[in-house]
Amino acid sequence: MSRLKFEVTAEGKNSSARVGAVTTANGTFKTPCFMPVGTRAAVKTLSSTDLETLGVEIVLANTYHLMLRPGDELIKQQGGLHKFMSWNRPILTDSGGFQILSLKPKISQTGAVFQSTYDDTQVELTPEKAVEIQNNLGSDIQMVLDVCPDLSIEDKEQVLLATETTHNWAIRARKAFLDSSSDLAQFGIVQGGLDIDLRKKSADQICQLDFEGYAIGGLSVGETRQNRNSVLDKTTSLLPKNKPRYLMGVGDPLSLIESIQMGIDMFDCVLPTRLARHGTALTTSGKINISAATYREDSDPLDPEFEKSPANRWPRSYLRHLFSVNEPTAAHILTLHNLAFLFELMKEARANIEAGTFSSFYKKVRDIWND
Repeated sequence: MSRLKFEVTAEGKNSSARVGAVTTANGTFKTPCFMPVGTRAAVKTLSSTDLETLGVEIVLANTYHLMLRPGDELIKQQGGLHKFMSWNRPILTDSGGFQILSLKPKISQTGAVFQSTYDDTQVELTPEKAVEIQNNLGSDIQMVLDVCPDLSIEDKEQVLLATETTHNWAIRARKAFLDSSSDLAQFGIVQGGLDIDLRKKSADQICQLDFEGYAIGGLSVGETRQNRNSVLDKTTSLLPKNKPRYLMGVGDPLSLIESIQMGIDMFDCVLPTRLARHGTALTTSGKINISAATYREDSDPLDPEFEKSPANRWPRSYLRHLFSVNEPTAAHILTLHNLAFLFELMKEARANIEAGTFSSFYKKVRDIWND
């Protein structure tokens, strides 16, 4: 029996935006929420202590990478992922589906055969194996193994095959999960590319399997914002209102707020941490590249309007100096800032939904972050 519970506590005016809370075996997190990505059981440049200080309520880790290094059996022997990474709050694990897109393994109806990213060995990941690995990890929310199609190829047959395979794998993954008597939770994933009819078919099939929550995959992989939002709006409306809705791989401020307006509850993305490692900060006035020469003698804090920024202790000139000499501390500080910025954005979104002012908040964010 799943320990996951989802409660909607507020709904927006003139939009599908909503505020809620997801309760798992390892605690509760508020929605809408952004989950920082800790692919290998760590958010790059940060420790679990850093995440606790930031007030992070849930993190994401990756099944594919952890099964290779250090191995899910070892993590199980260590007491599970929570104890292994010293994190006593919720964890969601991706299944390896995105690696099917990025690493191009050999796919069959059975599963996917990868060449390890660490050595020359071949490893097979099946829907059942993904469940077994995630049970070993002990993640609070596990994702089914899916096939994320490459939309840049514009191959309708490939998208159709990916959607059908995702559904067939979901049936097998759901059975394996329920047979394991797990007290964790499992989310299904809707695919279908940019084809609305395929999305509808996929949503109908996946929802029939009665998962604890539902994700929308295969977006934010190169399509235009207009195309993504059109598909997202129509797909989100097909998902149950009493279950969490998760948009995979989205993390820029405007996309987050647009998606919240359509009824999405959960997000993850490497964007804020990747930008930080390359000197780009998300600020109340938009993106700035702190490594630029213009900040060489700038004594202002990184983002004066964001008083809670962990980076405001230091002047911009100091942060630029750290990047110019390749000091690892620079990425650490900017990562703290970018994540804090998105967490504050989520907090403001929840507050505006509750106050009935989300529309004006959305317009404010759009004016700053519109491409």
